[in-house]
Amino acid sequence: MPLVHANNIDINYEVQGEGEPLVLIPYLAADQACYAFQVADYAKRFTCYTVDLRGAGLSGKPEGVYTTELFADDVAAFMRSAGITSAHVSGLSLGAATGMWLAAKYPSLVKSLSLHSGWDATDPYLRVVVETWRTMAKGLGSVADMIIQGIFPWCFTPELYEAKPEYIDSLADFVRSRPMPPVDAFLRQSDAVLAHDATEVLGRIQAPTQITFGRFDAAVSTRFAAPLTEAIKDSELLVFEDCAHAPIYENVEEFNAQTLAFLTRHAA
Repeated sequence: MPLVHANNIDINYEVQGEGEPLVLIPYLAADQACYAFQVADYAKRFTCYTVDLRGAGLSGKPEGVYTTELFADDVAAFMRSAGITSAHVSGLSLGAATGMWLAAKYPSLVKSLSLHSGWDATDPYLRVVVETWRTMAKGLGSVADMIIQGIFPWCFTPELYEAKPEYIDSLADFVRSRPMPPVDAFLRQSDAVLAHDATEVLGRIQAPTQITFGRFDAAVSTRFAAPLTEAIKDSELLVFEDCAHAPIYENVEEFNAQTLAFLTRHAA
């Protein structure tokens, strides 16, 4: 997989498909392969650039303070290094938080924006959830085990655990197969989640924006819908009724169909 040196770090990425550029930004601790189920469909219509954020995957993991604004600076530098003058941008969770900053700070780079399970600013409830993950990561000494034991139950509904235990197991195997960050790098990434506050810059977002949530997402629930839709002028809201935090895995077919429809509508 290719690497570019941008914003003083090595950024790992992969390219698949043909068409207008689509940059996919991963969620907390994940590498670029986290969107495998989406790229399978998106690549039929778009050139998909999946990146590893600072502190995850095969990208650099330097010391220092990580913020969602810094992640956005990294992605902007990556795009310029890769020769991408403008792209559709999509992200889930931390990827959405990063996308907000990217579209606000670098409007010329973002043709459309897709914010999935995103939030404007971290509130006390989300802070407690993330602090629990940090405690688990330090106690287990393994980010992969923390994700499977600590983050999965927030990502999926009880019904999915009941109906498809083998699917949950396969997703756990997928996590274990990927390059996981060391605990210290995870803590730096999660510091960015805890500190995220884009409320002052959301009004600068010019790109048409799709905002989605899972109905049963407790961590990043629809309590964040109004702050986002009211601040981002050209935005539309969609709720996946049978999903929690990760519709990208819980209802792949509907998620891909609804998000691809939005992307295609805003493609040339």
